[in-house]
Amino acid sequence: MIARELIDAAWVPDGEKLELYRHDKDFMIVLGHNELMSTRKWGSEEALATMAWERVKASKKPHFLIGGYGMGFTLRAALRILPADAKITVVELVPEIIEWARGPMAEVAAGCLDDPRVNLVIGDVAHFIDGAQGDYDAILLDVDNGPDGLVREDNNVIYSKTGLRALYRALTPEGVAAIWSAGPDPAFTRRLERARFAVEERKVASRSNGKGPKHVIWFATPNE
Repeated sequence: MIARELIDAAWVPDGEKLELYRHDKDFMIVLGHNELMSTRKWGSEEALATMAWERVKASKKPHFLIGGYGMGFTLRAALRILPADAKITVVELVPEIIEWARGPMAEVAAGCLDDPRVNLVIGDVAHFIDGAQGDYDAILLDVDNGPDGLVREDNNVIYSKTGLRALYRALTPEGVAAIWSAGPDPAFTRRLERARFAVEERKVASRSNGKGPKHVIWFATPNE
């Protein structure tokens, strides 16, 4: 039996400790007893990009904002489907996540961070959203376990009334916000609707073969 090997650890700013493990050929990022992400399960992370693009295909020179990088599944899916003149801004809060992508997980990353369409920024995606005005055709958010702020309490601002107003302003009129969650949250759906979004809630399998636990993605489009 192959034992799980601890590769490295990192602290989320004002948050908890993340640990990177390797088990045989797979990697996983763990917070306490919670496995946040794994190379065994990435179907819903890819769907975050592919299903968002389906909704904004008419965009010319599309600009996507991705927060955060995670294991890069959303970014790599976006790079496969977006045109050559697209721009993708990736905002990752934890620098070590990028170090892992360029180091022990370089084979998984497959050079996605070096694609000329990608602008990588170390920072808080909430600040980018708050400072934007109709800048993004799609904003893809997978910065926590969902609106419950498991990893970092400060992430709650993104899902708050103030954060959702900023999200609305940051999108183009025909844009879409795609928000990933480990599970449903009816109260958050209502907050999106009160923030003047048209909301579509989709359940997506965690594995690319359609199996595994169902995650939730909200697709929110400006309603006025």
